[in-house]
Amino acid sequence: MKTPLRFHWIFLFIGTIFLPSCSRNPVTGKREIILMSTDQEIALGQQSHPSIVASMGLYEDKKLQSFITEKGMAMAKISHRPDLPYQFNIIDSPVVNAFAVPGGYVYFTRGIMAHFNNEAEFAGVLGHEIGHVTARHSARQQTSQILGTVGLIAGMAISPKFAQFGEQAMQGLQMLMLSYSRAHESESDKIGVEYSSKVGYDAHQMANFFGTIKRISDNAGQSIPNIMSTHPDPGDRFNNVHAMAKDWQDKNAGNYAVNRDSYLQMINGIIYGEDPKQGFVENNVFYHPELRFQFPVPAEWQTQNSPAQVVLAPKDGKSGILFNVAESKTLDSAAQNVVKQYNFKVLESTKKTIHGNPAIVMISQQIQQQQQGQAQQPQTPANTVQVGTWLIQYNGLIYAIHGLSTADVFASLYPTFKNTAENFRSLSDPDKLNRKPERILVKSAPRNGTFKEIMNTLGMPDKRLEELGVVNSMKADTPIQKGMLLKVIGK
Repeated sequence: MKTPLRFHWIFLFIGTIFLPSCSRNPVTGKREIILMSTDQEIALGQQSHPSIVASMGLYEDKKLQSFITEKGMAMAKISHRPDLPYQFNIIDSPVVNAFAVPGGYVYFTRGIMAHFNNEAEFAGVLGHEIGHVTARHSARQQTSQILGTVGLIAGMAISPKFAQFGEQAMQGLQMLMLSYSRAHESESDKIGVEYSSKVGYDAHQMANFFGTIKRISDNAGQSIPNIMSTHPDPGDRFNNVHAMAKDWQDKNAGNYAVNRDSYLQMINGIIYGEDPKQGFVENNVFYHPELRFQFPVPAEWQTQNSPAQVVLAPKDGKSGILFNVAESKTLDSAAQNVVKQYNFKVLESTKKTIHGNPAIVMISQQIQQQQQGQAQQPQTPANTVQVGTWLIQYNGLIYAIHGLSTADVFASLYPTFKNTAENFRSLSDPDKLNRKPERILVKSAPRNGTFKEIMNTLGMPDKRLEELGVVNSMKADTPIQKGMLLKVIGK
């Protein structure tokens, strides 16, 4: 049976993907289709690194940086891809996270470093992240998405009936991509056990850290269904990694290190939680001591702060305020750049003074751009983004505050946006300017007792007992021996 001519391009395209791009995965040994070369992986990592550093910032601690570089390079040497130009960095973020990008770039937040309780926990997560790189998960994910989309296009072109369900099929593809991601996470857990064990660490500690992750997740009230998560359930990972660690150690007898005290002594003094110098919220006001400004935060709105920008949003997510620095030297050029960058159609523009600072205020709508090959969607108030922009010149910089929502509700939200933007002002309160961050302080237990009793003896309040339990990976009734090192939180 002949293939209709109009479908030749689809199969030709699929053929050009399959023929030249089949390679052997360095971890699994299986031949698979990869659309990203090693050189492209390295180039992607090199391109991503500056933006990661700019948006999140690096945590300056020479001792910790030396530690992760030494351990990272040792593990890279025994990995399946020892020749990549690996780099290991600590990100200045309180979030408990670690991640990797192609080409050998691996990142740990100071938040996760503060939550590790020994070197073996760190080594397990280090092996997991290197595993993402060596197993080429980013490249494989990209390939799966491209081939899956091509398959959908082919199916919709060949079968008009299939085309009727294109949207549902695309949703199915997205769910499949989540399962690929969970599969990759599980594969990296296995690699993490292998790599951390090969360099001499007890991989059971990696499993224990998933217990910490589960407590953090449970305390945050996260209830996302497992099928909708890109990561496997941490409780399942706790059990699976323990089983893999036991299997490895049964087959490879030896002494596997934990190194608890040396690790705790190394992180003594690490910043814990938000660093006030980068900005903090107190009593519905955002303060930035280094840049010496403040502005109000709408009541019950959530705040996400990073070195690059501050995002404020209500829980319903239907509006928001974006605060950042405009890369311009004058207000007029800043306004021109904002209009060009965000594809705005300006409805109103006025110049004014806000608490002694020159400013431009604009109200704009974002012009919808037609997607190639798609019919132009009629623009209505319900699907049009409307933005109030305040550009304020202060202390040699120009700050941009954007309040955004859909056009149909913009008028009702404008007073909220205006209240935040037009109460931007200088910060002079010494208490806010000199606010110190909380830190992890390592103390010796002064006596025997339960974890709760010892925390009380060390001056920690009961309201922070669960938080301290998570940080120490202990329960309130965990028995503590005199002289045991523990983390407390102080300044």
